[in-house]
Amino acid sequence: MNALSPADLLDLFSRFLMLSLLSVGGAISTAPEMHRFLVEQHGWLDDVGFTTSIAIAQAAPGPNLLFVAVLGYQVFGLTGAAAALIGMLLPSTLVTLAISRWGHARRDTPGVRAFVHGLAPMTISLLMAAGTVVAMPLVQAPEHRIGSLALILTTVVAMLLWRVSPIWLIAAGALIGALGLV
Repeated sequence: MNALSPADLLDLFSRFLMLSLLSVGGAISTAPEMHRFLVEQHGWLDDVGFTTSIAIAQAAPGPNLLFVAVLGYQVFGLTGAAAALIGMLLPSTLVTLAISRWGHARRDTPGVRAFVHGLAPMTISLLMAAGTVVAMPLVQAPEHRIGSLALILTTVVAMLLWRVSPIWLIAAGALIGALGLV
């Protein structure tokens, strides 16, 4: 955990405020930018700390957004968790509340339908970018490369072909990791 300065905390809060407005498809879609900000730009976390924070939060019961609080906690403790979580929740919540009623009333108009259809490929792309950022530390390590790629491929196949619940895949991944097989 790093020493907290008010400027750093404000920087973290304002960055997550901005990311909130870009988080189409959920906060995880902005994970690559979070990684760039927290790991590459400021060095507040390393690759392993970033990936571990997301994995722990994704394995925990509750909303997927928990990883934002875990990242903030890893950087600045409880104050960082609160700053990151409030920053991520506040703008998107206000925008969603303001626009949802308007969009629902106009959901059959060509403009609203085109907007909704346009969001799907963008959301998939953002989620793939987030998955790449999370997987990259393991894929780049020679001792974990083959096992990690096999686990990623198996997970994708299981999701696409058999629609296995993600919790079972997360549990299987945790077991495989705990046994040292990856």
